[in-house]
Amino acid sequence: MRILHTMLRVGDLDRSIRFYTEVLGMKELRRQDYPAGKFTLAFLGYGDESANTVLELTYNWGQEAYEIGTGFGHIAIEVDDVYEACEAMKKQGGKIIRDAGPMNAGTTIIAFLEDPDGYPIELIGKKTY
Repeated sequence: MRILHTMLRVGDLDRSIRFYTEVLGMKELRRQDYPAGKFTLAFLGYGDESANTVLELTYNWGQEAYEIGTGFGHIAIEVDDVYEACEAMKKQGGKIIRDAGPMNAGTTIIAFLEDPDGYPIELIGKKTY
C-alpha cells in the first residue's frame, strides 16, 4: 500500500495551479473536467504518479471559497534549505506565515506559508539520515 494523493478543494483552479507550480515548483501532471458532476480535477506533484504521492486540486464549478475547518493540519514539503526556500517563495509571491527557524521544542528547521485558499504548507529542512 501507499498514499496516492491528498485532495484540496480550491476556489480558483488556475490561481491555485499557478501557486503550486510557480511558488512550490510542482508540475501539473493531468487535468480533467467532469461536466456531469460540474467539477474539475487537477493533479500536481514533483514526480510521476506511479512513484510519487501527488496533490489533487478539486474545483467545484461556481464554488469560490471553503472553510478550512479545525481538523485539517497542513501539507508538508521537504526542502534543501528552509531559509533559502522562503526567500525564493516570497519572490514568487508566496505568503510566509511563519518565518524559517527551529520548531517549537526541537531543532528541525521549519517554516509555513499559505496557499491562495488559505491552506497551510509546512516547509521542513532535509534530514540527513
